[in-house]
Amino acid sequence: MGIGCGNCFAKYILCLFNFGLFLAGGAILTVGIWLNLDKKSFIAFTQIVESEAQIPEFQHFSQPHVISQLSYILIAAGAFIFLVSFLGYCGALRESRCLLAFYGIMLVIILILEITAAGMAIAYRAKAEDETRKFLQTTIKDYYTPQRDKSDVVTLMWNYLMAQMSCCGLDSFEDFSDKYKEENSTQVMPAACCVLEGDIRRFTPKFPNCTQNPSYANSYYMTGCYKTVLNWVLDHINVVIWVVLGTIFVELFTVFLSFCLCKALQGYDDDK
Repeated sequence: MGIGCGNCFAKYILCLFNFGLFLAGGAILTVGIWLNLDKKSFIAFTQIVESEAQIPEFQHFSQPHVISQLSYILIAAGAFIFLVSFLGYCGALRESRCLLAFYGIMLVIILILEITAAGMAIAYRAKAEDETRKFLQTTIKDYYTPQRDKSDVVTLMWNYLMAQMSCCGLDSFEDFSDKYKEENSTQVMPAACCVLEGDIRRFTPKFPNCTQNPSYANSYYMTGCYKTVLNWVLDHINVVIWVVLGTIFVELFTVFLSFCLCKALQGYDDDK
């Protein structure tokens, strides 16, 4: 091979790490393409799984709008992971300085973007918070769908968030008032804002009149999700910090290995 033991270690660590990501990215990409090209078979599959395994999430993800949007997300995420890990795996396995350098540079760019985004969010905290609130408000105003048979990814995201965190809307149930007025509905808020019974992932209100006449007893209609999630993050700040530090460490370690191996290969080529 022509490279030392330390660099052999770097090579095989990079191969193993990127091969795992390569398989994961390929699987995500394949599922995304499957969803995009053959929705009927996926709907049939989710119905079988939902009935056999009693997993309520599958009935929500069997709607055409959800499948289409989910497929694009999976294709984009899978293609990105697939491409980056392919560069790292092939670069290390083939001992290609060009591929390793390109792989390392891409990771550095990703790391810089992450650090820049975090730094700007801290430096311009008030502005970042205001823009975040505007964005989340827009997702409700422009994309939330009251009809359960026409749900999309954004609607499901909000419903699961509200059910899991026991909250309603960005600030309160009033965030949904215009949506239900447009539908001439007697409801004033989603069922996910109510006190739920049984498996909360089915969004079944414990009190039938909750969506029409919400109160503190039958719902969380005045508890906004923004503050609820923010408080949750602050309560689990140690976990969040360790996850962030762990992610940064893995990225830095991978960049270090790729450039060390690249440098070692350069020295080996010079000695030929």
